[in-house]
Amino acid sequence: MTTPAPTPPSRQRGFLGFVERAGNVLPEPAMIFVWLILFLMLLSTLGAWLGWSASVSYSGEKAPDFATLENGVLTYSAQSLFNEANIAKLLTEMPKTLTGFAPLGLVLLMVFGAAVAERAGFFSALIRASLRNSPKAILTPVVAVIGMVSHHASDAAYVVFIPLAAIIFASVGRHPLAGLAAAFAAVSGGFAGNITPGQLDVLLFGFTQEAARIIQPDWAMNPLGNWYFILTIVIVFTPIIWYITDKVVEPRLGKWGSEPDDELKAELAKSAVTDVERKGLRRAGWAVLAVVLAYAALALAPGYTPLIDETKQGTAQLQPFYGALVAGFFTIFLVTGIAFGTATGAIKSYRDVLIMMTEGAKTMAPYIIFVFFAAHFVAMFNWSRLGPIAAINGAAALKEMNLPAPLLLVSVQGFSSLLDLFIGSAAAKWSAMAPVVVPMFMLLGISPEMTTAAYRMGDSYTNIMTPLMSYFPLILGFARRWDSSVGVGSLLALMLPFALCFMVVGLAMTATWVALDLPLGPGAQVYYEIPGEALR
Repeated sequence: MTTPAPTPPSRQRGFLGFVERAGNVLPEPAMIFVWLILFLMLLSTLGAWLGWSASVSYSGEKAPDFATLENGVLTYSAQSLFNEANIAKLLTEMPKTLTGFAPLGLVLLMVFGAAVAERAGFFSALIRASLRNSPKAILTPVVAVIGMVSHHASDAAYVVFIPLAAIIFASVGRHPLAGLAAAFAAVSGGFAGNITPGQLDVLLFGFTQEAARIIQPDWAMNPLGNWYFILTIVIVFTPIIWYITDKVVEPRLGKWGSEPDDELKAELAKSAVTDVERKGLRRAGWAVLAVVLAYAALALAPGYTPLIDETKQGTAQLQPFYGALVAGFFTIFLVTGIAFGTATGAIKSYRDVLIMMTEGAKTMAPYIIFVFFAAHFVAMFNWSRLGPIAAINGAAALKEMNLPAPLLLVSVQGFSSLLDLFIGSAAAKWSAMAPVVVPMFMLLGISPEMTTAAYRMGDSYTNIMTPLMSYFPLILGFARRWDSSVGVGSLLALMLPFALCFMVVGLAMTATWVALDLPLGPGAQVYYEIPGEALR
């Protein structure tokens, strides 16, 4: 067994050294929630003793959970998590608390489908086919777009796409580290961007839904609620990656003068898409078309529209369609994986499909453990009433300050960016932040979709600024394949121009989106009004 090399002293110096040391002190995300739960229990007891409460006017006939309604006033009062009712609820409803946590079922369903597509080799072949034949003149923007789209492929984006981008750059005489930097910037720094919604949207909106229901119990997530926003990120970030890679990073690296050696030629040959894989990709394309047509038929066929609620008016008619999108993403991943796998021989019977789904479920074990604690934190936050109390009182304070909406959302984005330097998990951060910021901003007239968009923008560009990002050591290893002298500081210096530009543009984009009141997606707006309610 090899002994890990000691951390170089240079990595412990300066601001980046502080970030690394501080982040290493933090426990795993699941344990962070254990400590948060213990702190919450003590805080709830203090709040109940001091009589913390908050009220809003309310025109509804029935009070939401965890609130009392009297004379048109809805009141939340702090409840100790040590009282008899809450201790009984904690112990008797523990299975329900876990299984009733909305993000769990959504994410598991998506993973079952994505596991088949990934293990059948579909994602890898699609990435390689998209990148290998790209013209040299537009290689950088192609890398940028594919990198942001590759989030649908989960780990394949890091394990397959980023080293492949370096290889392709080297094969056309460009510096491989420039290709690696462009790919890393797109995949990780552009984490919030994509052409179509996918697993990340479902995961984050699951937490958003739980939080929004503190204020509006029937609020339902729309997986397309950030579609226009994330698509715009791709459009805006692509020329930034192109310019910085070609005009800043690559000139700094110098000319790549090495001729393709036998090792590089072997890696290029290995990355080639075979005829069988091309056949599989064609079949997968037809499979996607079939699913899209099936969904269109279920929404548009005369006399039979299960995905349209004809009793409603306007965009409310589309709620069943939005609700069915999670199943649609699952179906697309599943059928493309099966279509590709049967063509290449990776799938020979239904047993292979079940095995792939089982292996995908195994990889979710750490997430399920994390969700167990996160679900109880969110539930206990609701039982204590501290979430709506903090949201209502915080909203009242912010309303008195009369701060403009763009500045409020930029503050959420900035806080998300700061946390991202220390806590890498997007789900962990949002599950802790959402129960306060989502209802608070709803009371200020900002939609849950807009608050989620601001969070995910802030969560993305700092990924490439911190050595605590879970894939950072992997990317460092890829870089050292081309230059053994590359260290943590070297990689951070390589990525810093991307991160700083993304930060400035991301802040400006969020503020502009709110100022112009642009739609975030189908049926999703910046501003929000709770029917019949207003801050007292």
